[in-house]
Amino acid sequence: MNIKDLGLLVKNKRGARGIREVAREIDVSAATLSRVERGKLPDLHTFAKICAWAETDPNIILGLKEEDQKSPSISVSFRKDATIDPALSQSLANMILLAQDALRVESR
Repeated sequence: MNIKDLGLLVKNKRGARGIREVAREIDVSAATLSRVERGKLPDLHTFAKICAWAETDPNIILGLKEEDQKSPSISVSFRKDATIDPALSQSLANMILLAQDALRVESR
């Protein structure tokens, strides 16, 4: 499934029910829901409402894999500069990487 399938998802889930009824249920306008069914992309707020109504994970529709959802990785590099002691550079790099690890643990 991808974002282009959103309209098909809405059509299938709506079934024989009227577009106005379902639009009220989702809390969007009937015109907006009709546009989505015809393949137009909704704004982010409408997209979230539709996904909630359809009980579908937005990440699946957006084509995101679980590994794409993890925190970005940080790497450290310093420009070579005669004024920075290599030991200090290494200490700063280690401190940044430790801070990143601590943030990952906190966010779980």
